[in-house]
Amino acid sequence: MTIPSPCRKVCTFDDAGEWCTACGRTLDEIARWAILAPGERKAIMAQLPARLDRVSGERPGP
Repeated sequence: MTIPSPCRKVCTFDDAGEWCTACGRTLDEIARWAILAPGERKAIMAQLPARLDRVSGERPGP
């Protein structure tokens, strides 16, 4: 089973430098994505919505 990358080609990290604000992955996850097992990718994908919610909550609104 192939799990495609969630990359949006807009690599920008949150203020803490922890997660990409576009896809929600860490720099290490981005770097290793091509060699991760499907189960590892699936586990990361499951965490992304919560990460992105947290990152979007850190930014001031309009």
